[in-house]
Amino acid sequence: MAFLSRTAHTLLTKTLKPPFPIRSISLSPSLFQEPQLQDPPISPLPPNPSSGSPLYQQNWRNPQHHNPYPSSNLPFTSQSLIALSPSPRIHAFSQTLDRVSLMNVFADWMTSQRWADLKQLFEFWIRTLDHSGKPNKPDVNLYNHYLRTNLMLGASPGELLDLVAQMEDYGVSPNTASYNLVLKAMYQARESAAAEKLIERMLHTGKESLPDDESYDLVIGLLFLVIEIDSALKYLDMTLKSGYMVSMRAFTESVWSCVSAGRLDTLASIIERCKAMDQNKALCPSWYMCNYIADAALQADNSKLAFYALEFLARRMASGENSRPAVLLSVDEGLVASAFGTAGRTYDSTLVDASWAILRRSLRQKRTPIPECYLGKINAHASLGNLQRAFSTLHEFESAYGNASEAEGELYSPFTSLHPLVVACSKNGFATLDLVYFQLENLSRADPPYKSVAALNCIILGCANIWDLDRAYQTFEAISGTFGLTANIHSYNALMSAFGKLKKTFEALRVFEHLTSLGVKPNAMSYSLLVDAHLINRDQKAALSVIDEMVNAGFTPSKETLKKIRRRCARESDHDSDDLVKSLAQKFKYRLGNENRREMLFGLEYSTDYP
Repeated sequence: MAFLSRTAHTLLTKTLKPPFPIRSISLSPSLFQEPQLQDPPISPLPPNPSSGSPLYQQNWRNPQHHNPYPSSNLPFTSQSLIALSPSPRIHAFSQTLDRVSLMNVFADWMTSQRWADLKQLFEFWIRTLDHSGKPNKPDVNLYNHYLRTNLMLGASPGELLDLVAQMEDYGVSPNTASYNLVLKAMYQARESAAAEKLIERMLHTGKESLPDDESYDLVIGLLFLVIEIDSALKYLDMTLKSGYMVSMRAFTESVWSCVSAGRLDTLASIIERCKAMDQNKALCPSWYMCNYIADAALQADNSKLAFYALEFLARRMASGENSRPAVLLSVDEGLVASAFGTAGRTYDSTLVDASWAILRRSLRQKRTPIPECYLGKINAHASLGNLQRAFSTLHEFESAYGNASEAEGELYSPFTSLHPLVVACSKNGFATLDLVYFQLENLSRADPPYKSVAALNCIILGCANIWDLDRAYQTFEAISGTFGLTANIHSYNALMSAFGKLKKTFEALRVFEHLTSLGVKPNAMSYSLLVDAHLINRDQKAALSVIDEMVNAGFTPSKETLKKIRRRCARESDHDSDDLVKSLAQKFKYRLGNENRREMLFGLEYSTDYP
């Protein structure tokens, strides 16, 4: 056994230790391990000084500056022209490109948004030599692509300004596009003060860098964004003076800012100037923005801006009708009624015509306008003193709606809806009233004849307003005698008003009894006029009795009527009647309040004895 174990150990040892040395299999030759001296680095030749390269000032004898692969521990700044970790492939590729081919590569890589590769390629390319042995020099268009690349990579405005300043080192002057890229960075960083300084610098430089429409648009948008309205409007004015087209974004922001600041006249001036220019004549905001401008203008009674808003709406409606498929837009009738009110208060006949035209176009002859639009147009013409067109509109109104029902009787009331027409008729006294009456009398004999009780009621109340009872009574009798019409409740109310103002309370009561005997149902205005007639005669008790009849008839006295009665009770020191008025106010949930300021007028002691 011991022999066998020794024999096995000897064979195993011979197997593990072959008699000849083992050589390893390798595809590369063996390397000598002996130390060798390092060859000294070869310093490259500097570029030709006549080339004007900014790299000539570098230490070309220091190979560390020539090394295209700097160490990663070097500090990175935006002004350095070597990336932190450059790609050898891009470095080698940059040595094969000239200016034209580099521009083509830029166009290709920008499409795929390879911004980091673009930055590295440009930075390596300007450090290589061209075919003539001179350093590559970019032109302004190529350098602008480099600026855009830095902008897309998130460079700050200060970094882009430093890069623009380096353009002079290459003999390139920045143009408008160069500065616009810096303005975009300032817009993103909300640096309004720097943007203003930069555009002022552009204005004082050469023609190649003057601001264009994009420059002004960026600055205007930035200033509106930081709520510097005055500065933004200044540059918007410069845009219009320079003849550039205002962008829709700048116009929209100017609308928001001017409306929020209450500067509607400024907004109207901007729109007016845009309309006067061929470049901005086609400017038309969205449908929502048009309605927003109209609402703001009508709330402030700015007729000029309201007219421009309606003009924009009409343009949008025409554009929708001409599109395929057609988009039929319509203006809200309430907006048009408000426009008539603004036109009447501002005495703008142009806004009246524009409002009616856009209303008819919106309805497209499918139905008649609402009564409020007719009344608004009547009142607007009456305020303008154009009584002929006012009565013509009244005729259209009566033709469209015919005889109003009892619930709609207030549509033709000279005390409420047609009161501006009454005021216009009595503005110049009896001369205007006679003129209107004779015109109505002539129209009643025309072909076809025009006869209107509502128009005659306006004349009766107009005569009552100038305390001309004779003309009021004659006009009332002419309703049935000359015109062959039947007087309505508004006719009787106007006649009672004429009697009441002249303290003829008995006659006013007889008119009231006469209309009830004819079966004409009195309304709340009838009872209010009787109350006024009694209060003129200082009879507060009779006025309270009329109030009781009014309540029994199903009508509610107005707060103003109760205040008139309470005032008369205070003048006459009738405390019992005053208590009745207070109970009525509590019944109808009115808060009459006090009249201390009014009472002070009756407690003044007038004297000529001055201290």
